[in-house]
Amino acid sequence: MQFTGKSVIITGAGKGIGRACAELMAARGAEVIALSRTQSDLDSLRAAIGGRSIRVDLQDPAATRAAMAEAGTADYLINSAGINVLESSFDMTEAGYEAVMGINLRAALIACQEFGRARVAAGGGGAIVNITSIAGHRGFAEHLCYAASKAGLEGASRVLAKEFGPHGIRVNCAAPTITLTELAAEAWSDPEKAGPMMVRHPVNRFAEAAEVASAIALLLSGDAGMVTGAVLPIDGGFLAV
Repeated sequence: MQFTGKSVIITGAGKGIGRACAELMAARGAEVIALSRTQSDLDSLRAAIGGRSIRVDLQDPAATRAAMAEAGTADYLINSAGINVLESSFDMTEAGYEAVMGINLRAALIACQEFGRARVAAGGGGAIVNITSIAGHRGFAEHLCYAASKAGLEGASRVLAKEFGPHGIRVNCAAPTITLTELAAEAWSDPEKAGPMMVRHPVNRFAEAAEVASAIALLLSGDAGMVTGAVLPIDGGFLAV
């Protein structure tokens, strides 16, 4: 799966899975257009892999559209930007709802819309991967808005696949389990917390960001040319048992 001569827009490219995707796609020849709200992350990424970078707060719809316009026409889009606000169903706040849904769902849909418009204007073709989560399939405490945003993005991706398909644009989702980014590794380092979750994974471990990135690259590649409107669990068997 080489991407020489291709370009990819990656939201949330500064950290975690988004950064792993940026590093992998660049290693396989793609030009990366990285979107992130943290300038220092963009600077370090650009120093490592080159490409272009755009600082943007995806909570702002107008800024999101402007950033996509600045990014221009690309061959691929990876929507990796996401946040979570840990609130129970009893304690949900308007601020938490707006933050999570604004970035995880609305910004992703705007990015897809602008990407699709640009691809159609360029003659069609291309592929999108929206990163969702197993939290959109199973109920986890204090993940009310997060689960809604990820399940919503999967539903919307099926509509996008239907409407973008005639233009040769494929749209899929990747749904990772707990992925050991720097932040997650710290959050799940306590064996008492990690243990009950770990035993629900047949492979008996959590995912590495590079493993998630490799699966996303597969969905973007021509090897997945007949795959669209699908959700690929990257979960070590969590959803199977």
